[in-house]
Amino acid sequence: MRKASLGTLFLTVFLDLLGFGLVVPFLPGVARAHGASDLVATLVGGAFSLAQFLFIPLWGRLSDRVGRRPVLLWSIAASAVGMTLLGLAGTLEMLFVARLFSGVATANIAVAQAYIADITTPENRARGMGMIGMAFGLGFILGPAMGAVLGPHPVMGHPGALAAFVAAGLAVVNFAIAC
Repeated sequence: MRKASLGTLFLTVFLDLLGFGLVVPFLPGVARAHGASDLVATLVGGAFSLAQFLFIPLWGRLSDRVGRRPVLLWSIAASAVGMTLLGLAGTLEMLFVARLFSGVATANIAVAQAYIADITTPENRARGMGMIGMAFGLGFILGPAMGAVLGPHPVMGHPGALAAFVAAGLAVVNFAIAC
């Protein structure tokens, strides 16, 4: 089985964080439009992080057993599905489902870090981990900025759907590159 390159792992983490950031600017407003209180709108956003927190150990253990690459490929594909669900969400419940599913899917950061540890020499490991940090930072910076530009443009009557569909499309491109 082919191993991922540092560039592919960088891209995976960057696009995961970019996708996360793309939806940040509009998600609370969409939740409120579906009848959510401020607290519930916040919980919609927090559902993603909670799912990540709960599933990081699961994906880490699974990647130890079946391999890093299959887990990363599954998570990238599932990210595309989760973001598509978010773009299509027409109810508050569907927003929760989409965010939980996306959080589960993108709980792959630890797997990417382990993969870097697997494919780098001890001398180059800090460089590889630094690339992951850079991917995090760039995703967090560029995602919300892009989401603020894309979010106001509804698709099929769904505000924010364009940003979610762009995130899904980026995950599909990432999957094609990672395969």
